[in-house]
Amino acid sequence: MAEPQELGDPLGEGPLEADTLAGSCLAGNRLNLDVYMDGCRLFLKLFETRREEIMQVEFLRLSCNEDLVVSTLSTIPSLEHLKSLVLKGGHSRDEIGACKRGLLSSLPQELGELNCLAHLDLSFNSFSALPPCITKLTSLSSLLICHNSLKRLPADFGQLTKLRFFSAMKNQLEGLPPSIGELVALQTLDLSENALESLPDEIGNLHNCTELDLSGNLLTRIPNSLANLQSLRQLHLHSNLLVTVPASLAGLPNLSRLDLQNNKLRVIPPEIQSFPFVHLRGNPLGEPEVPPQPDDSSSEELQRLFLAAGEDSFTVTPEGCNVFLACGVQFCFPRGATTSSVTICFQKCSPDPQWVKLKHHDILLSEILELKPHGIEFQEEVQIWLPYTSPQSLHKREVIIRTFTGQEWSDLGTQVERKGKRKKHLACCSVPHFSWFLVVSRLVENECRVPREGVLLFSTVDPNIKVTFPPGVTEEVRTVKLQVLPMSVEKLQEITDDPETVASPLLCLSQNSTVDFLRPVKIQLPLPPGVTGLTLDRSSVHLLHGDSNAQNWDDITDQVVLEFTHLYALFEVTHFSWYWLWCTTKAYIGGIAKEVYKRLRMYQVNFIALQRKKDPEQILLQCVPKHKVDPVLKKLHDRYRGPEPSDMVEMFEGEQFFAAFERGISIDADRPDCVDGRISFNFFSHLKNVKEVYVTSEVDRKRNAVKGQVSFYRGAVPGNIPEEVTKRRKGPDSHWLATLPIKLPKLKPQGNGQSTTKNGFSLPPLNLGNAETGYLTQSNLLGIAGRIGADWQTIGLNLGLSYQQIQQIRYNNREDLNTQILDMLFSWAQQNEKDPTCIDKLINAMKESGRQDIADEIEAIIALGRQKYRESIRRVGLDQESSTEDSAIAMV
Repeated sequence: MAEPQELGDPLGEGPLEADTLAGSCLAGNRLNLDVYMDGCRLFLKLFETRREEIMQVEFLRLSCNEDLVVSTLSTIPSLEHLKSLVLKGGHSRDEIGACKRGLLSSLPQELGELNCLAHLDLSFNSFSALPPCITKLTSLSSLLICHNSLKRLPADFGQLTKLRFFSAMKNQLEGLPPSIGELVALQTLDLSENALESLPDEIGNLHNCTELDLSGNLLTRIPNSLANLQSLRQLHLHSNLLVTVPASLAGLPNLSRLDLQNNKLRVIPPEIQSFPFVHLRGNPLGEPEVPPQPDDSSSEELQRLFLAAGEDSFTVTPEGCNVFLACGVQFCFPRGATTSSVTICFQKCSPDPQWVKLKHHDILLSEILELKPHGIEFQEEVQIWLPYTSPQSLHKREVIIRTFTGQEWSDLGTQVERKGKRKKHLACCSVPHFSWFLVVSRLVENECRVPREGVLLFSTVDPNIKVTFPPGVTEEVRTVKLQVLPMSVEKLQEITDDPETVASPLLCLSQNSTVDFLRPVKIQLPLPPGVTGLTLDRSSVHLLHGDSNAQNWDDITDQVVLEFTHLYALFEVTHFSWYWLWCTTKAYIGGIAKEVYKRLRMYQVNFIALQRKKDPEQILLQCVPKHKVDPVLKKLHDRYRGPEPSDMVEMFEGEQFFAAFERGISIDADRPDCVDGRISFNFFSHLKNVKEVYVTSEVDRKRNAVKGQVSFYRGAVPGNIPEEVTKRRKGPDSHWLATLPIKLPKLKPQGNGQSTTKNGFSLPPLNLGNAETGYLTQSNLLGIAGRIGADWQTIGLNLGLSYQQIQQIRYNNREDLNTQILDMLFSWAQQNEKDPTCIDKLINAMKESGRQDIADEIEAIIALGRQKYRESIRRVGLDQESSTEDSAIAMV
């Protein structure tokens, strides 16, 4: 938004006369004064001096952030030809940059006499109720009253029968009057971001409405009368509290967008599911009802037990209790859950890959929680809250709690919550008995029961993927599950090294029966990105079938009948597995698909070594996923400095890596995962595992910097790892995966005269130049550094530092300009301390950089030093001029 202009003479000779300014702001029948400061004052001046011209104005804009706007309103009703009136606030901002509301909270009743007014904009003001005069504007076709404080609309709002556009977004509307249905000409209705809890049935009388936006309200249901809006093209209902939508919406003939995202829908009518323009992301589709929370009114009365870090058991009585463990786990035992007092023991343990069998694309988000006694049956379901590390994105994945019965793992109905001051992520479920529990992120799973009558199953990740079960497809009801793995075009083409290869999302289907379907099941897959039915080359299309273990992929293109529409591919099958549609010029792609799928299951990880700024003897070693490297570096830059991340490491879910260290580095032996000076890293999730290793120096390490080598092994650790192995890495050792060198700085010398600035930068003692030409001392350089400022990079280049050195200094001292300058200047000074021409180089570099002021200062320092030197040697009679004078005096 442009700032209002000052009403002043550009030559600074005082305010402009109204007549002079009128030529620039009055253009024919348009008068735009909201771009000028004191525009209302100018309007009153023009109304007084040039009334005839102002009376002909049809389009008027004024700012409502001016004190004179209220008095200005009294003159507006006399503008009989006015067609458009804009009285908006928001033309100025407060101290934090937010738009200020306008001063209008009411309008004069005479404003309703503007019979020609068709457009009225009152946005960004302070209206708590719609002024009565507005309903008198019978010619009004467009009304905007956004960003106000309206709580209701007047009962006679339906009198605006010519209204075609109405927007009241960002208000506090709690309901609508029944007369809303009388706006027969209305085409666009925007009531988003209000507090509407219900809609009147009369809203179905808006037969000419083409766009209806009700997003961001508190609606739990919508009336069936919306099915009468036969002209409706877009219906926005996202971010409400809807638990159901009427199936009659499927009968709207012109509907091209139905946005139902971020509601509480668990079931969608099949008639609506079949539309490709329905958006359902963010709904708990297929999930059970949310279990009661432990902090509701009934659980508040239960006893609260808080366990310390060392405790590993607690007692539950028939009275019930809420239990909070030090590790963040919470329990709610309702009254009557046990018939007698029971002691519950618990422990957390690291998952063993041989025991915890993760499914394809599962990501482990927590350790295992074991609760004893195993198999204890409760009379009432017990709720458990497990903390977990949240994935970066959940829109294509979901979080579930998985439990182990002793023979197999199974998934539990899970809800996700955020609690506490730090908003920790918690996964919640109800259990009838105790065993082992952990939190896993998996691909979104859509499930349905297939009866004899048939059913439609679609993916909530990609609603374009549908599975249609016809009548008679099965004799007994069976359960079918569907998962979708989205395929990145960039990732696919990177792996295949083929820019012409594209693929659809991978469809994973499974069922609880080994019997084939009695009738073919129709599957709809979207065509790969960039491919349409018009541009499709059928010879390049391959439909791949994969087994559940994804060991191989078979091309079944010739075994099915493939049909293509403009956007979709359709085919029929009688048994379930995995299906993948590819478009490629390659003839045999089974092996390629196998390699691509293998790479999709890998996680790319970086290792980072960072030094503490305050204590460079401590090193922080972190393992983070590739996409989190930059955020981690940004987060730690205030406390750490260090090299770039190491080479990327590709790892499978559940693999183990171990680190061993070279001589001269000892590991903090107090760490529980430190054994004989070695740290083991167990990576089960590319989102969770961030391990810190603090590396300290040996006592005798004072002069030579020690180079530490961190070596990561894949698989089991070889017995008795020799220290020399960590240095050489020779031979065909398949266990080696990656190395990361760590170079520790020298210990800070003690008592050598070295000084330190207030920001912790060490200043070595320096004397640039020589006694005869003059010295630049350490203190002189410090004073010069304080004058350099943002020119330090140019000066550094002119001093002969390389561009790479400049960039490294910037990286090592991110967001600390003073340290960057000191690092550059003293690095150069140390390198050139013995160069007799270094002073001249420094002066020339300042001149070439446009800093003649600093060059003059250095020359003044040198001249002063040269003068002091001559005075000192003259005092002791060592200079040639002094000796000659003394000889002459002696002869006299």
